[in-house]
Amino acid sequence: MSETKRLFFEDVGLGEFAGRVIERRTVEGRPAVVLDQTAFYAESGGQPWDLGTLNGIPVLQVLDDEGAIVHVLEREADGESVLGKIDWPRRLDHMQQHTGQHILSQAFIEIVNGETRSFHLGAEASTLEIGIGQIGEETLDKVERRANEVVFEDRAVKTYFVPVERIAEVPLRRPPKVEGLVRVVEVEGFDYSACGGTHVRRTGEIGLIKVIATERIRGNVRFTFVCGGRALTDYQVKTRVCRGLAGKFNVPDTEIPASIEKIGAELKDAKKRLKTLEQTTAGYEARQLAAGADGKIIGRAFPDKSPDGAKALALSLVRLGSFVVAFGTKSEAKSHLVLARSESIALDLRPLVTELAPLFQGKGGGGASLVEIAGDKAADLDALVARAMAAVTSLL
Repeated sequence: MSETKRLFFEDVGLGEFAGRVIERRTVEGRPAVVLDQTAFYAESGGQPWDLGTLNGIPVLQVLDDEGAIVHVLEREADGESVLGKIDWPRRLDHMQQHTGQHILSQAFIEIVNGETRSFHLGAEASTLEIGIGQIGEETLDKVERRANEVVFEDRAVKTYFVPVERIAEVPLRRPPKVEGLVRVVEVEGFDYSACGGTHVRRTGEIGLIKVIATERIRGNVRFTFVCGGRALTDYQVKTRVCRGLAGKFNVPDTEIPASIEKIGAELKDAKKRLKTLEQTTAGYEARQLAAGADGKIIGRAFPDKSPDGAKALALSLVRLGSFVVAFGTKSEAKSHLVLARSESIALDLRPLVTELAPLFQGKGGGGASLVEIAGDKAADLDALVARAMAAVTSLL
């Protein structure tokens, strides 16, 4: 099998190149070619493959088959000579994220002695899993500051090959997983990693490194981060959001959290007051409904009543006589259905959950005398209550 010369090892800034087709293949029904040399990077080590064109034909996928770089094409490429063009903005973005990961990984070692467990370069953000149990905001700020210090110092990023028998002379962050020659990526005087990916030539090309989310996973902490152009986009979006919220609350950006907390407390208090009011009025409303009832089954749609209020009314009503009730309500974007029966009626309401829930993409449950269903779909409450009453009638 012919091995492809990797031009990005010699010049990572090479966006165009000439190559010669040395083998043709078919990959999952698509035409593919192996070239004598290429600037296209094949997916490896958490970094996606490059995109671009060969003789103007889109390259859909780039695979490394034991040293042979396979370019999967949108259609067949005629001739033996090709002109390759890399999707350079995408490649630069990947180089920023990958080199940023090297620096961030070493910063975690320096600040919290946290080793990198895994790395994934995603389409919008990348993730880094670090072997620590937890981390505080102030400590994470220190990690970010250290990483960005290295970026702002514009250190050289060097790549070179070292025989495996001499690799112990290099202060690698983690042992290599390959045999033979080991490719070392060195962030001058800061990080040394065994890596076959593409990286910027100086750390200043990375731009800002910013952690945007954290989560616990497998006893470690996974960090979502962005670098360079992605960091700018993320900052623009969040600034726009903050500016909009500051305008709505009529406060400076720094006071937005306090304003949200205040509104949340007010909303919680309002809901508590509403619940108390609904429970207070439930007895009066129940007597009215019982007095006007035409039979044992009572159904009503209450678009302005809360689910708790509908439940309180239903329970008050079934205590006044021999009734089965079906009440429909709406809460924000959801529809709710409450069914209850008096103890004097021998009827299990639980099978109705299975019958009625699919009507509005709902889920629910309860006991034999009381069930509740909440659906994600905004339903026609009158039609939903009518269907529930019909279902109850068929069981009585």
